[in-house]
Amino acid sequence: MDKVPPVDHRLDKILFDAYAPVVIAEHVEVVSQRKAHMEIVPLLTLSVLAGAYIAFGAMLYTVTVTNSGLGLGLERVVGGISFCLGLILVVVGGAELFTGNVLVVMGWAHRKVSTTALVRSWAFVFVGNLVGALGMAGMAYWSGFMHMGADAVGVTALKIAAAKVALPFDVAFIRGVLCNTLVCLAIWLCFAARSVTDKILAIIFPITAFVALGFEHSVANMYFIPIGILTASDAGFVSASGLSAEALSNLDAQGFMGNLLPVTLGNIVGGGVFVALSYFLVYLRGKK
Repeated sequence: MDKVPPVDHRLDKILFDAYAPVVIAEHVEVVSQRKAHMEIVPLLTLSVLAGAYIAFGAMLYTVTVTNSGLGLGLERVVGGISFCLGLILVVVGGAELFTGNVLVVMGWAHRKVSTTALVRSWAFVFVGNLVGALGMAGMAYWSGFMHMGADAVGVTALKIAAAKVALPFDVAFIRGVLCNTLVCLAIWLCFAARSVTDKILAIIFPITAFVALGFEHSVANMYFIPIGILTASDAGFVSASGLSAEALSNLDAQGFMGNLLPVTLGNIVGGGVFVALSYFLVYLRGKK
């Protein structure tokens, strides 16, 4: 007769409670190794999907805040909740998002992921996200989505993009740091979850916060700025927006890259240092 293994009473809580932070850290480290060594075809495919999913969230946000009349605070909170759609699709549906993949720093810090593998993963995911977001911007414009509300949605998209490309380098960088601290904390909380409902609830508050506070997300901007550039090519939207020629002067490829560079660097610092390295030092440093 087979022996019955001894009962591990530590499992009593594990079966019902959310994972403890130390377990989350170990889980993130294991997942970071898988992400860093994923084959190129699935990695790129999932990255393109993530760019498209975040764009869906950005599209919903644009409609939600257009002519809402809710006032500054409430409008931004409701818009932030709408934007959560993007990360919910990424996490629950399964996709590779650059800002979330910054957590691979956890495995790199513990020497489980090489620098080459880290850079390779980030590069492919970033490019895939960009392709997905740009494709969605093109389809959104082509679909006539910008003409909703008698061109009101297009005017909102134009104003959002113009405000982003007008940000100074240092401001865009700091907003990128703060943004991805919250995004990676949302991903971190998802590792504590035991159900789809848990994951959605873990996402809503941090993501709503970063959107409501006006922080900068590199992948979201891969949609927001290109759709603004496309909208700026229509004289009707430009006239309805009331924006000056000077305000629209940076809505081009150079202005896009001028925003994307500092925001991306900030996102890396926010998620990689403030979240991944911080928790590595607390839970995994010196652990074999």
